[in-house]
Amino acid sequence: KVMCFALFACAFNLLLGFGGLLSFGHAMFLGGAGYVAAHTAKVWGLTPELAIGLGALSAAALGWVVGKLAIRRQGIYLTMITLALAQMVFFFSLQTPRFTGGEDGIQAVPRGKFLGLVSLADDRALYWLVAAIFLGGLLLIYRIIHSPFGQVCKAIRDNEPRAISLGYRANQYKLMVFVLSATLAGLAGATKAIVFQLASLTDVYWSMSGEVVLMTLVGGLGTVFGPVVGAFVIIAMQQYLAGFGQWVTVIQGAIFVICVLTFRRGVIGEIAYFFKRSL
Repeated sequence: KVMCFALFACAFNLLLGFGGLLSFGHAMFLGGAGYVAAHTAKVWGLTPELAIGLGALSAAALGWVVGKLAIRRQGIYLTMITLALAQMVFFFSLQTPRFTGGEDGIQAVPRGKFLGLVSLADDRALYWLVAAIFLGGLLLIYRIIHSPFGQVCKAIRDNEPRAISLGYRANQYKLMVFVLSATLAGLAGATKAIVFQLASLTDVYWSMSGEVVLMTLVGGLGTVFGPVVGAFVIIAMQQYLAGFGQWVTVIQGAIFVICVLTFRRGVIGEIAYFFKRSL
């Protein structure tokens, strides 16, 4: 669960931390891909790798459509567009029980056999598959960030008019980073659906989009490993504070406020800043 959400947070961080685009609807890619993976695995009987792949591709297609609409605006307007489209996806998921199962979701999703050989009913095999997907996604994000494409995205984030004056087509770069982020978020969601054998409305609800923002900011916005730490902290809190019931969200909110007021760079960001200042 931590690795799935860590990949989701890393995908969001790619968009916000390095692309400078705040999406408040990233749950639509996580949950939408989860529904596609669960439906194709259960109804179509596809193998887990094909189901996960189709889930990621569906998120990429949705990301392209949403990105084309959203990047026409900037700032809070872009954020509101993504939120509105995410709510449309949520209501579509709620009103199409034949595909999504409605309020019940898609349950008892078969894990199947990876490549037709390795049974994912074995939790160890499943763990190593999720670890491989997570590490592959993290390495891809690292490569994107440190590539010429990533450097241009950071230049657009810092000063878009100057990047445009240098001849870069800012909207094309923003659309590409949006699609990449959506694809990786979809990969996380599709993997999560196979792991938990469930795709539900929780993953497309607006609060999930807020949760990934919290993970990213707590860990460290604009750092490679910050979202991983943030996901671990948030999931651990949900696990060990479950006895407090609804108060868990209040505690999370208090921690978020403390983070913003005291260490605004996040856990990893503050550690990196401390060592940089020491040297």
